[in-house]
Amino acid sequence: MEQEKKPQEQPNNPLHGVKLSEILQFLVSEYGWEELGSRIKINCFNSNPTIKSSLKFLRRTPWARTKVENLYLRTIKE
Repeated sequence: MEQEKKPQEQPNNPLHGVKLSEILQFLVSEYGWEELGSRIKINCFNSNPTIKSSLKFLRRTPWARTKVENLYLRTIKE
C-alpha cells in the first residue's frame, strides 16, 4: 500500500496555505482593479477584470502569478 503524501510544512513561507483566489481578492479589496492594473501591467486587470478571468490567466502564467504574489507579500508587510 502506498502511503499518502503529507503536505510539507513550510513555516518560513508566508504564501504557504494561502490560495491564489484569496491573494487576488485581498489585493482587489486593498487596491481596486484600476490601481492593481497600474501596479501590475497585465490585461486581465485592465480590460473587463473579474476574479474568475484573472485567476484563469494567473494559473496559466507563472511570471504574472509571481508578480501578484510579490505584491501581496509587500502589501502584508506594510
